[in-house]
Amino acid sequence: MTPRAPRLSAAERRAAIVAAALPVLIEHGRAATTRQIAEAAGIAEGTIFRVFTTKEELVDATLDAAFDPSDFLAALAAVDRDAALRERLVALTTIFQKRFLQMFRLMAALGIPPPAAKHRGTEPEDWKRQAGDLMVELIEPDAAALRVPPAQVARVLRLLTFSGSHPHITDQQLLTPEEIVGVVLDGVLLHPDRPTEDPC
Repeated sequence: MTPRAPRLSAAERRAAIVAAALPVLIEHGRAATTRQIAEAAGIAEGTIFRVFTTKEELVDATLDAAFDPSDFLAALAAVDRDAALRERLVALTTIFQKRFLQMFRLMAALGIPPPAAKHRGTEPEDWKRQAGDLMVELIEPDAAALRVPPAQVARVLRLLTFSGSHPHITDQQLLTPEEIVGVVLDGVLLHPDRPTEDPC
């Protein structure tokens, strides 16, 4: 006889439902039903209302989790500091792009005007500062090879990642992390010591 899965606590059940609800809300927006969310979570629809009073409460909890910067900051802190500069920047850009894309898609699906302050916590500037500090820490070991301070590299990288990841700004042709880092580190001009290719 197959043993039954352990019973989840109310907090664990809430977290599991919220995790399942996020992609459903991104796909269907506010038209998403609790039945769709329950199916995504692999539970009965009634189970949702054992831990959430209303669908709106579930939506709010999902937005709170989506905008929570904890996992984002942890991912930045986990970037390998021993990797080459380009690899570190690609890793940083990938993490930022993943967060930006999720925010853009969620706000588009639910019609949340930026900055969606209700779901950004009470001190959004604090985690932004933390993210900026982590970026600078990861760039600083190569400061001697850069024409501008690491903080400026971090700023340009973040701005280009934001714009290069926005579906409307890019006309749905998103820049890849490698392309973004290439522009920041290499620019777009041919190096003078490299021969120009014959266009013919």
